[in-house]
Amino acid sequence: MMNTNELIKKIEELKELEALIREAEAEVEALKDEIKMEMQNREEMNVGRYIVRYKVVKSDRFDNKKFKDDCPDVYKMYVMSTCSRRFTITG
Repeated sequence: MMNTNELIKKIEELKELEALIREAEAEVEALKDEIKMEMQNREEMNVGRYIVRYKVVKSDRFDNKKFKDDCPDVYKMYVMSTCSRRFTITG
């Protein structure tokens, strides 16, 4: 079992890595946005050995909120409760 100082070190390392991940994800999104802008309205573009696609994807999803509002009794019959554990560190 870790002592307090070891646990603090692990938490600080975790926080640093999470910050690096957030920074990298922001950079990834910025690069994607630049490429999308360059594509303008094209859905596909050949760039050297790469094929870049930015296509519209249609999906149908069930509207839980509307169903709950429109048919609350039926909704209650099908609601299932679940339990989970959430890991958080504050401070």
